Amino acid sequence: MAFFDPAASLIIDRGKLPHWRQEGVTYFVTFHLADSLPQAKLEWLRRQKELWLLLNPEPHTGSQQREYHQRFTQTVDQWLDAGYGKCILAKPSCKAIMESSLSHFDGVRYELGEFVVMPNHVHAIVAPIGGNALTRILHDWKSFSAHQFNRVLTSLGRIWHRESFDHIVRNAEALAKFETYIRNNPKK
Repeated sequence: MAFFDPAASLIIDRGKLPHWRQEGVTYFVTFHLADSLPQAKLEWLRRQKELWLLLNPEPHTGSQQREYHQRFTQTVDQWLDAGYGKCILAKPSCKAIMESSLSHFDGVRYELGEFVVMPNHVHAIVAPIGGNALTRILHDWKSFSAHQFNRVLTSLGRIWHRESFDHIVRNAEALAKFETYIRNNPKK
């Protein structure tokens, strides 16, 4: 697994979250079910982010980046771990589908590292290979699993939140921290 290269070409896309893309690197990704974050909490978070960004214009210092992560990324992580929503991934059949989806193209389209399927979200370490894009890998995982969940649960509708959190792993120390976070997430 390769890490962020500050000298290599970098693409930054923006949805509601920034998405950094670099060829041949390893990512820590989190994606969650559509109902896992209550709308009232998301609206509060949106307003808080707007205010914070207004008071902290770019470019951000290292301390501002850490503050942003603590205020917003860690808050969302806490909400996910609180178990909001229907938590369909806690059902053994759905968990098995998700785990199978994650590992299906391991070694072909990507190298899959540590991962965990939580009741309403998934964390994974993934390194795209052979020109495969992270966005495509995430789309395939979500699309296949959503169809299977709807079949198993005899339901219709959106399963996954549209956007995912992804972070390019910077170095071996950061990778070890992400792996520890993934292994410890079920204990929360």
